[in-house]
Amino acid sequence: MSEPRFQQLQRALTAHLRDPEGHPPPEAVEERRIRVYRELIYNNVEGFLHNGFPVIRSLYDDTAWHALVRDFLRSHRAHTPYFLEIGREFVAWLQDVRAPGSGDPPFLAELAHYEYVEVALTVAEDPSHWTPAKAGDDLLEIRPTLSPLAWLLGYRFPVHRICADHRPEQASQTPHHLLVHRTPQDGIAFLELNPVTAHLVYLIQNNQDRTARSLLEQIAGELGHTDPQVVIQGGLEILEELRGREVLGRMNGSGK
Repeated sequence: MSEPRFQQLQRALTAHLRDPEGHPPPEAVEERRIRVYRELIYNNVEGFLHNGFPVIRSLYDDTAWHALVRDFLRSHRAHTPYFLEIGREFVAWLQDVRAPGSGDPPFLAELAHYEYVEVALTVAEDPSHWTPAKAGDDLLEIRPTLSPLAWLLGYRFPVHRICADHRPEQASQTPHHLLVHRTPQDGIAFLELNPVTAHLVYLIQNNQDRTARSLLEQIAGELGHTDPQVVIQGGLEILEELRGREVLGRMNGSGK
């Protein structure tokens, strides 16, 4: 059974709005009116991507940038109507759908994810069931947790350093670990982590009921360190850094 006429018109209209060069507008719609919708949709999406991914925008000239946005509109099928989710949709499209173009940097998808994290953390709701570590807590004896507004990330490229004047062509030999978090003043900050620190943060993030000392003893064992106390002391300094950034929490009833 063929589609009703109004659905045929809707499909033709949306196809044209997504890809004006590849799909002509429905004959029944006046060009003056359809131009308003065409420009409104494109300008809104382009403006949101421009503001949400400023570093990526700085890497493209105008022609290449608008070609990228047009390709996104043409080939991506969004899963949400909310404008705040366009960034997430753009990242998913770069990761899973878009075939890299000749002018795309090799780090494009990773950089997009990193830039999106800033937007996502900015609009994330404050955690209601999370207790920050206190100044008087014995940080080795608490059962630590990580703030829901602190995200542990890993990338092959140094996305936190990329700009128009720094565009690495090859992935780094070792991953770049970052802890990106929202500050009490509602800003976004990041902390670059070495592999051992990143592992500690991962254990804290996934902690069930263990003390920080127990987590550090595990790390010392995994490293095969001859003096676990050295690892524990170094870990204490990291815990103090996390507490100072207000991203270290404590499970209820833990601590002295």
